[in-house]
Amino acid sequence: MEIIFGLLPVSIVIALLGLAAYICTVKSGQLDDLDTPPRRMLFDDKPDSDPKK
Repeated sequence: MEIIFGLLPVSIVIALLGLAAYICTVKSGQLDDLDTPPRRMLFDDKPDSDPKK
């Protein structure tokens, strides 16, 4: 039973750190567009104008 008094604060701190990390990613705009990046890799790159380089 005494272990709960140690584990509860630790788990709350870990949860708060996760929440803080999530808030930082939302504020920095990392979660704005989740659909385009996976589709962008499917498009071919434009070929170079001089392929001998």
